Amino acid sequence: MGGMFGVVSTGDCVTELFYGTDYHSHLGTEYGGIILRNREGFDREIHSIRSTQFRSAFEEDIGHMHGNSGIGVISDYEPQPLFQETHLGRYGIVTVSRINNLEPLLRQAFNQRVHFSSMGHGGVNPTDVISYLINQGSTLVEGIQNALAAVQGSCSLLLLTDSGLYAARDRLGRTPLVIGRKEGAYAVATETCAFPNIDFEIVRDMGPGEVIRLTEEGYEQLVPPGQELQICAFHWIYYGFPASSYEGINVEVVRNRCGAACARRDMAAGDTQIDLVAGIPDSGTGHGIGYAEQARIPYRRPFIKYNATWARSFMPEEQRLRDLVAEMKLIPVRELIQGQRLLFCEDSIVRGTQLQDTIQMLYDCGAREVHVRPACPPLMYVCPFLNYSRTKTAMALAARKAIHEVAPEEADLSPYLDSASPRYQEMVDRVRQRMRLTSLRYQTLEDMVAAIGLPKERLCTHCWDHSSHF
Repeated sequence: MGGMFGVVSTGDCVTELFYGTDYHSHLGTEYGGIILRNREGFDREIHSIRSTQFRSAFEEDIGHMHGNSGIGVISDYEPQPLFQETHLGRYGIVTVSRINNLEPLLRQAFNQRVHFSSMGHGGVNPTDVISYLINQGSTLVEGIQNALAAVQGSCSLLLLTDSGLYAARDRLGRTPLVIGRKEGAYAVATETCAFPNIDFEIVRDMGPGEVIRLTEEGYEQLVPPGQELQICAFHWIYYGFPASSYEGINVEVVRNRCGAACARRDMAAGDTQIDLVAGIPDSGTGHGIGYAEQARIPYRRPFIKYNATWARSFMPEEQRLRDLVAEMKLIPVRELIQGQRLLFCEDSIVRGTQLQDTIQMLYDCGAREVHVRPACPPLMYVCPFLNYSRTKTAMALAARKAIHEVAPEEADLSPYLDSASPRYQEMVDRVRQRMRLTSLRYQTLEDMVAAIGLPKERLCTHCWDHSSHF
């Protein structure tokens, strides 16, 4: 998906920019980039981070870079930041975006005799297209508003200019942006986990469609936020870092509440007897702790995750590589598995391939029973707003595969969205059988929304119930 960090300071800010950007490394594995403004102009570096970590890639650069303001990005697709010389002035730009109407926007640009540089792997850089949309305005603010309105999908951005740092959140707030401050400096970040260790405190979340300008003295609101918020619920369930908060709600706390809700459902049903609870690391850990505390059952780690050299398993394009990463990074602890009735909390079941292999590993290590509790409902639709998954078609999702196996000609999915319906139970049981689970019980949408703590109408739940605003 990608993450951004920006800072303006009375002194040199290269250290804050370096570490602030690095704390977004869990959001992408393709490119990292930073750009700083100083008296001499703008200083920029971009590196591939596919085979190395952000810190390692930029350690030598920050020794000779300097500036009082800067922006950084971790990107899962395009090289950033870009630097532009325009009629609006010079600026550096980073974005977190998904442009579903890229082709119409390119045709519009080509009709105006505008050209774009091609990326190394082909295609036009989406950030370059957003910059083109900004440059259609008579002012930077007008241009930013134009870009947010024109993009179908999502778009949040940072602009580094001679007059300050401009920040704009997606018009429906699908991705977060949060303002931070410390003495002599202001910052803005996708993830609030970037703030504590570089001594920033949270000021507030930016609102949907809000545009601000930060300087070392403070910030001013240039465009007020809209009323409609559609922040992606998956930030809390899976994508966000546990120490981060969005809309003032901490990720780890939400995951604990999700796990507790799963436990309450099991306790009410009275049909699950287990010896220990675990979380599929890492994002399932918080859910598992919440379940164990609610059910008063020991929490253990039958798998230990080896992160030193293995990247996040959802990132590689090829399914074969995703499966290899998932298999190699989880090391079983046989003493905690053999003869045990295990219940695993997982953030979600997307395709199910990796989880299926993990379950087989448990049985190979002598597990007596394996139960799984996903922290969200069955994923039924592919996200059209964020690039959080490599899944391109809904039929690749485990739940949709199950529906096709149960009823190949089924066109109406509504019965499968109701957790009380026989069709839903049949779908879940088909997923359970394929994975050789003793039991499988998904989180309900109502319990997930309650765990997050925002009204449902302020969350995007498209992936589960096709409910969203375009």
